[in-house]
Order: sequence, then C-alpha cells, then structure tokens
Amino acid sequence: MERLRLRATGRFFRYCSNRSLFDPRLNTNSENSIHNSTSGYAHGFGKNCRDFHFFSDNHKWNVRTCFGFLRYQGETFRDSTEKGLLEKTRRFQYRGFGSLAAKVHRNPSFSTLNSDDISYFKEILGEKGVIEDEDWLATANTDWMHKYKGSSKLLLQPRSTEEVSQILKYCNSRCLAVVPQGGNTGLVGGSVPVFDEVIVNMSLMNNIISFDKVSGILVCEGGCILENLIAFLDNQGFIMPLDLGAKGSCQIGGNISTNAGGLRLVRYGSLHGNVLGLEVVLADGNVIDMLGTLRKDNTGYDLKHLFIGSEGSLGIVTKVSILTPPKLFSVNVAFLACCDYFSCQKLLMEAKRKLGEILSAFEFLDSKSLDLQVLNHLDGVRNPLPPTMHKFYILIETTGSDETYDRQKLEGFLLHAMEAGLISDGALAQDINQASSFWRIREGIPEALMKAGAVYKYDLSLPVEKMYDLVEEMRTRLSDSANVVGYGHLGDGNLHLNISTAQYDDGILTQIEPFVYEWTSKHRGSISAEHGLGLMKANEIFYSKPTATVSLMASVKKMLDPKGILNPYKVLPHSLSS
Repeated sequence: MERLRLRATGRFFRYCSNRSLFDPRLNTNSENSIHNSTSGYAHGFGKNCRDFHFFSDNHKWNVRTCFGFLRYQGETFRDSTEKGLLEKTRRFQYRGFGSLAAKVHRNPSFSTLNSDDISYFKEILGEKGVIEDEDWLATANTDWMHKYKGSSKLLLQPRSTEEVSQILKYCNSRCLAVVPQGGNTGLVGGSVPVFDEVIVNMSLMNNIISFDKVSGILVCEGGCILENLIAFLDNQGFIMPLDLGAKGSCQIGGNISTNAGGLRLVRYGSLHGNVLGLEVVLADGNVIDMLGTLRKDNTGYDLKHLFIGSEGSLGIVTKVSILTPPKLFSVNVAFLACCDYFSCQKLLMEAKRKLGEILSAFEFLDSKSLDLQVLNHLDGVRNPLPPTMHKFYILIETTGSDETYDRQKLEGFLLHAMEAGLISDGALAQDINQASSFWRIREGIPEALMKAGAVYKYDLSLPVEKMYDLVEEMRTRLSDSANVVGYGHLGDGNLHLNISTAQYDDGILTQIEPFVYEWTSKHRGSISAEHGLGLMKANEIFYSKPTATVSLMASVKKMLDPKGILNPYKVLPHSLSS
C-alpha cells in the first residue's frame, strides 16, 4: 500500500489560479467566452489522455491522466446548463405544456392596457424605459425552451426602487397584471407572461452597492447578472455561494425569487442560508426594507424567507445582501466511472466522510446522458474514459486552501474507493483545461438534449437511494418511444429527469404525467427541487404540499397581493389564485 501511495502521489492533480473573470474570454456573454467551473475556473476542452496504471497486490486501477495545455477551439459557449442555447438549438413550435394551456383562463378582473397607461409609464421611466418594439417583446414573451409564449404588449425597465414602486402602485390601482422578469432563464414558465401581463424587466438595476472584505457581505441590486457578481468577487478574493450554468444571463434577484440551487449547494447550502437581507417592493408599491447585513438578527419574524423562492408572486426583489465565502485556490477535479447506482451512493457516503470540508461538488450522470446526448450533439467533447462506456459517471470537485493536505485527502479517498470496488475507471484533471472539459460534459447535457429534439424536463428531490429507480421505471413505461436520461446533483438528492423525443407529443406526455408526480409523492419527494413551480407545476403543488399548507400560502398571497396582480397563474393552484 505504501508503494501504491508513493507512485500515486505525483499523479493527483491540483491547480491554482488568480486569473480575473473580467477577462473577456471568461465572460460567457463575450464573443470569445469559455465556461467556468463551480470554483470559478475556466472550462476548456480536453483532447489527449494517456493511461497510467496503479498497482497494489490485489488491485489494478487504470487512471487516465490527461496532459498538455489545450487550446480553446473558438466556439462560443454561452450558458450550457439552463440558458443561452437559442443560437445553436433546434427551433420548436410554440405550445403550452401539455393540456395545461387549455386549463388556464385569463382573469377577467384584470384590466387591459391602454394608451393612458403607456403615457404614464413614459412619464416616470422616460421613452427608453418603455419598450413596445415587437421583436424585443417577442423575445421577452417567450421562455428559452420555447414552450411558453405570452402576448404582452409592454415591457418596462425601471432603474431604481422608486421607479419599481411607482410602476406597481399604478398597476395595482388599475388592476394591471405584472410579470417580474430577470434573465428569463427559467424552465417552468415562471418568468414570461401567460396572457397580456405587463413585463417589468430588472436588467437596468444592476449596480453593486457595497462589499465588505472583512465580513464578505455583498450588497447589490436585483438586476445584477450572476456572472458579473462572480467576476467582481473574484477580483476581491471571494466567490458567490451560488453557481449555475445560466450565470451569464440569470440575475441575482431572479435567483433569489426561485431559490436557485446549482452546483455549490453541497458545499455552501441554499440561498435561505446565504441571503442576509432583501429590499422588496410589494404589489401596492410599498417598499419593504429588510436589507440587513447582520448574520444574527433574531428580532421578530424573518420575513425575507417569504420572498426567497416565491417566484415573484409576493413582491419584486430590488436589492440583496448576501454572504460570500472567500475564494480558495487548491482545486481538484476527478471524473470517475461506476458500474452500478449502488456504487454511486456508496461513493457519495465515502466522499462525505473522507473529503469532508473540501468537497465542493458531487455530480452524477448516466451512460445515456454521455453517450446518446453529450458525445453525439456537442462539438469538441470527448469521452474522458475511452473506449468503454460505463453505466454511471461521477464528477467530484474539491476546493481547499492547502494543496498538500487536499491532495493527500483526495488520494486517500480514491485509493480507498478503488480497493472497495466502487470505481471501475477514472480520470484526474492535470490542468485547468482538463478540469474544464470534465465540467463541460456535466454542464453540457441540457444543451445536448435541446439539440437532440423535444425534451420534457423534471426537477425532482428524492431520497438518494430512490433517485434512479424513477429513471428505470420511466424507461420501462415509455419503452422505445423516448430516450430517458438521468443526471443531477447527487450530493443534494436532486434528480434531473429528462425525456427526449423527436417532437412534442401529447400521447407521450400522458405517459409521463401525472405518473412522475405520483411516483415522486409516493416516495416523499418534491416535484420541484430548484426550478420552481411556475406555470408548469402550479396545479401539481398538492403532490408535495398538504392542503392546509397550500391554503396558508394562498392566505399569504391574498394578504400581500389582494388583487393578485403579481405573476398571476404561477406557483399556486389556479383554483386558489384566481
């Protein structure tokens, strides 16, 4: 064992970086952009690997150790996980999600926009803040998956909390329905109109207000793009506790309104724990100042939590105070193969025990995610473990402050996992580009699915031991009529169940729903882990929440938004929200 340890030591990868994310190549909105990992490092593409064989008395582990600095291939990648695929994605006919569109009717109590309304908005916002351009509105009316399309005739762009307050006060008095919109990266139809609601787009409220280097507390406006915040903090030696594939487009206000999870949750927890304070504008225009910067404040009800995850249905988030962790420079990335799902579970248990505080990501994907989707539909992506295709793959990232200590911990973990038979093959990144190529596989799955054709997406929380049972049952249920893909955040118990077909088909949808919701409810899971309910799952909330709880939610909605103008038809069942 000692001999194995000595031979292995020189092969485990660690890397450091102080490269600024203000570099345009690291900005996914830039023409020459490349991706960033969960730790804020750049993603590139791997090409060349060679085999190293680790031997002990009874075991042999074939670890492919990648080498060489690989050049970026010049292809522009915007946000691979949830947004930015439109330029390279097959276009689909606009449609409602299944039969849901037929069940939703416009609330007759809402007024219709008129010329006097537009004149008023121009008075408070100026001509540039009032958008009536058809092309602009076509984009704002449509979700990025092209499943939901509204018919709004007006988009407003406020520049301050006061302007948001004036907009909502007026809309409430006129009973004009409103849809708050950030980066429009959602997956459940929550950020686009259902009918002719006025769109309040927060993009111009994008200022960083303050940052305290001692406490790591950032205060900013709700329209700040997540990647811009990541870039700002990178220069300060800090990181955001939240990282999403949509970071180049999504906004922090929208992230908070949907309680977005992402790749770092296993390390830093949810936004309920990281958000210290909010400023929110209610439906009647009242501004609620909860913008505290204290980690401890136990004076009365902590009302900010009502708005985290409320999807803009209770108020519009205009300012945010968030706790950010320091940036750590020792990062390791491994791409591993497992022969069965039980081994994935055991590997997770061992990673939590043996990697502990340095574990920053634990992602999984099945063979169909890699073989049928990523390798077939994404340019420049290669199998890190050729030539064999394995049943399951695990991406592990560790982040720490001591390279030697972190290396030894990862080495011990991998050697133990090898000897226990939990890993059948594996690759350790040897530079930033190698690490990026591994992350590109995991983050590229949604892009590949969109290129493959129509896709039905389900974001579920389940007990870890039950997660993949649903994937297998769905494959049996659909047989050859669809490709069923399973991947997600194994460390969080979050399954992304994706069902890929050549085109949308109501016959296939009836095979999927309500079965997927019933199965999830039966196993005490949640039908929305991190994407929200939006329009897609508003009527399905009872699969995860009891009637009394949902009724209380409706009471809170009625109290804060009596006329129901904020993001109508979303989150709550239509029988309670109309």
